[in-house]
Amino acid sequence: MTAKEEFIKIFKENISREGSDRLLEWIEKTDFFTAPASTRYHCACENGLVMHSVSVYNTMMEKHFDEENDSAESFAICALLHDLCKAQFYTVSTRNVKNEETGRWEKVPYYAIDDKFPFGHGEKSVFLIERFMRLRLDEAMAIRWHMGEFGDKNSGTISQAYNLYPLAVKLHLADLESTYLREKGTSAVNN
Repeated sequence: MTAKEEFIKIFKENISREGSDRLLEWIEKTDFFTAPASTRYHCACENGLVMHSVSVYNTMMEKHFDEENDSAESFAICALLHDLCKAQFYTVSTRNVKNEETGRWEKVPYYAIDDKFPFGHGEKSVFLIERFMRLRLDEAMAIRWHMGEFGDKNSGTISQAYNLYPLAVKLHLADLESTYLREKGTSAVNN
């Protein structure tokens, strides 16, 4: 099963909120399923964004899901859609790199950022999701703050969000583990 197929399966089996079908239709019209997850750090390859999203979902479910206290729908929404802001965000460009074997300069492809809607990171994902489907407050907080200190240096606000919304902590931890432990070696275009 491809990462795209796994994403769609998880989405359809777990997310039944009003507007979710229109959201999935919109996602399929973007480059979400072919885009990288980053320019060079993790899953910096074709399909990297969907690979990362599925990885975060699997990590979150394995490590943090508690049947008595957690919602499978919320976990699927947060994990699969936390980086929706990266759809229509990257472009493939080229740059000159010196070939160490030949000593010649060669054009090589790399991913560049082309953000036509600079609205932030987590907040942009929340905004895009809410165009189609309402988020619960804890889901919006989890997606907004999933980057932790990597995304916004206002630690007082992050701490307050993490204290109030355990789902935000769980998404942040799953995102960190997926990015830095599980997805090593998934950068194909540039290192």
